[in-house]
Amino acid sequence: MKRVSGRRDGRRLGRGAAFAVLACANVVMMATASAPSPIYPLYRERWGLSVTMLTVIFAVYAGALLGALLLVGSLSDQLGRRPVLVAALLVAATSTAIFWTADGIVSLLIARVVQGIATGTATGAIAAGLVELSPKKRPHLGPTTTAVGTSIGMATGAGVVGLLVQSTSRPDAYVFPVLTLTFVVLAAVVLTMPETLVPRAVRLASLRPRVRVPREARPEFFASVPALVAGWSVTGLFLALTPSLVSNVLHVRSGAAGGLSIAALFVANSVGGLWSVRHAARLATLLGAVLLTLGASGLAVAIAVASPAVYVGGSVVAGLGVGLTFNGNLRAISAVTTVKSRSEVFSAVYVISYAALSLPALAAGLAAPSWGLETTGYLYVGFVGALSLGAALRAGRSHAHSHRPTGDPIGTGRESGPRVERSRC
Repeated sequence: MKRVSGRRDGRRLGRGAAFAVLACANVVMMATASAPSPIYPLYRERWGLSVTMLTVIFAVYAGALLGALLLVGSLSDQLGRRPVLVAALLVAATSTAIFWTADGIVSLLIARVVQGIATGTATGAIAAGLVELSPKKRPHLGPTTTAVGTSIGMATGAGVVGLLVQSTSRPDAYVFPVLTLTFVVLAAVVLTMPETLVPRAVRLASLRPRVRVPREARPEFFASVPALVAGWSVTGLFLALTPSLVSNVLHVRSGAAGGLSIAALFVANSVGGLWSVRHAARLATLLGAVLLTLGASGLAVAIAVASPAVYVGGSVVAGLGVGLTFNGNLRAISAVTTVKSRSEVFSAVYVISYAALSLPALAAGLAAPSWGLETTGYLYVGFVGALSLGAALRAGRSHAHSHRPTGDPIGTGRESGPRVERSRC
């Protein structure tokens, strides 16, 4: 597959404008993913839903997203970025329209499934497109924008809807019509973007479920897994259970509290992503894993003493860790991918990420009725803390290895020398 120049011809956006459109699409897609979470307590009261059912609603979104990543996550490597994104944005508009008119549990489940399909279809194409449209002198801008845009979108969706929950009993009647219109407009604008790839014929065999990482990208990819799982498990805790924890364990009755707690995590996530640019990719991952460990400890203390202030503090520290690790990992992986496989590799990253997002949260939702929210919260943050500590140890070894001289007598220099250069931005 060849990369095309994407020069402006009077009918297409310039590269800078196209980059901004993709960044906006990423933010809106992620805002839509977090928007339903603050509304969950209202859905629970409106239709008599249990905590378990709320986590199931969240889990079907992640399951549909994973399925889309496996089936069509690399489709933009064949069809091109533009047509795949247009289709994904229109499917996303369909999902928010279903949320808008939802009248019960079945509607919510359908809306979440459709939303997951849209997000999974768009994720790899957006990430790859941002890399390909990055200025040549700033190659780190694409993965950084992907990571930071993801957290900004999550923070915006949860924060804005959390404030709406405080002021109206029907926030869904306001937020989802706006999102539906936004997706339709974005789809129309994406049609005017330059295509960064020459499309090729799609074979049915390419739609078989698979996760594939090219050999040259595997060392960086597998090194990133512990930190990815730790960071996205924290995210799953907040999106699935934090509104219930804040209300029932921390005893905060404000309707906005759950959404604002989620927003605090993702605002800190954004700051961590920007902070990571100041460091080499491996060092950013190491710092992030340490902060994730400290943040998980803070969340456990907050649950033990029922302190909203400590919970917010733990959220901020954990959020910084998520931003650092995710951005560091994306930069390291991006540096060892090629245009032929970039969307596929990013899709594999998100398969790991969304599995970590959904499976622990679903397990917690199933356990909560028997063990209670407080005990379940302890176990969840303990799980995250153990993962984070393991990620920190793994990142520390990797960082130390990368600073060995090229002629290292134990034989690692041949690999570590070029690898470090590719991983730094």
